[in-house]
Amino acid sequence: MVHDVMPDTEAQLMKEMTTAYVGIDPTADSLHIGHLVSVMMLKHFQRCGHKPIAVLGGATGMIGDPSMKSAERNLLSEETLRKNQEGIKKQLAKFLDFSSSAVNGAEILNNYDWTKDYTFLAFARDIGKHITVNYMMSKESVRKRISGEEREGMSFTEFTYQLLQGYDFLHLYETKNCKLQMGGSDQWGNITTGTELIRRKTGGDAFALTCPLITKADGGKFGKTEQGNVWLSPEYTSPYAFYQFWLNVSDEDAKRYIKIFTMLEYEEIERLIAAHDEAPHQRSLQKRLAEEVTCMVHSEADYEAAVSASQVLFGNATSDTLKAIDEPTFLAVFDGVPVFDVSHSDLPQHVVELLSVTTAVFPSKGECRKMIQGGGVSLNKEKINNVELQVSVENLINGKYLLVQKGKKNYFIIRVKG
Repeated sequence: MVHDVMPDTEAQLMKEMTTAYVGIDPTADSLHIGHLVSVMMLKHFQRCGHKPIAVLGGATGMIGDPSMKSAERNLLSEETLRKNQEGIKKQLAKFLDFSSSAVNGAEILNNYDWTKDYTFLAFARDIGKHITVNYMMSKESVRKRISGEEREGMSFTEFTYQLLQGYDFLHLYETKNCKLQMGGSDQWGNITTGTELIRRKTGGDAFALTCPLITKADGGKFGKTEQGNVWLSPEYTSPYAFYQFWLNVSDEDAKRYIKIFTMLEYEEIERLIAAHDEAPHQRSLQKRLAEEVTCMVHSEADYEAAVSASQVLFGNATSDTLKAIDEPTFLAVFDGVPVFDVSHSDLPQHVVELLSVTTAVFPSKGECRKMIQGGGVSLNKEKINNVELQVSVENLINGKYLLVQKGKKNYFIIRVKG
């Protein structure tokens, strides 16, 4: 989990309980799994007796960090930022103990609180004079944008970002005795600006530790699917879709991810990898990874529901299994399946009429009738044995859906409206 570490950081951690922080830009009201690496670092940190602080970037989020980005970020309103911060706080509480009265109880802070009343002139005098432009421009993220390698260039607003982040570190050093900042490897330049500011302004020592930016084995961006980010909020990524993300990672990725995104002991991880290598087709490593992360981010009940939902597509699920799934999970399982809308007044209706006239599941009545007689059509995971079946509202899943299966792999949803 370690990419870069400043000299003497380990000695500091061995010497005494150390306070460390990770900054999170609240650009959405949910974290995504790209944030999980640094959150897991804080979790390990607290477990080892140190004090973690999560700093939500209410101020810096209004500007946008230029690190490894080719275009300037849209600025957010204070109202939007506050809403986003509340959502993130709830999620962090699943990883860190904020209620503990122990000296290493976790804290959540917002850098807007110590930045909002700081005037520009005071900031330029107190902070700006300690860091030279030469130093700031030596950072790779700044140099790339200013040199014209990226077409957009860089605004003064973004150029000041590393000073603002450095000031956060200085403020926490002076008010919370925070001596370590952690983050992704793309933050190394910003973090070391903070350690330099602390050294020049106070003469004290501060430290930096970064984790690698996680990518997939094929070099693709971690946490991205065809639909976008994989979010921790069930409103944006259902627990089923979340579970499926981890279940479907490659063998190579699973071996890395289980070390980073779980709290399993080293010996157990080695045992799990060895067992997986003996029978990789069983995907036991992916199953355990998906279980651990889904339970940690959501709950054991959500994990069990996701496993049950998976049986609908990939196992011998029954109609009872199907009816027990809630609507968001049902829609997530069958995302991309063709949907036909019918009116509530269309039911009850003869099954052949419903599947070949009212909807286009079958191109003709004859083909529909023939396939039903051959045992190739199921309604809500139950084989249709009667070609004269009347489909009624009693058959609806969640009072709204019918699931039709044609053959082994072709699914269709009939959605009843009105």
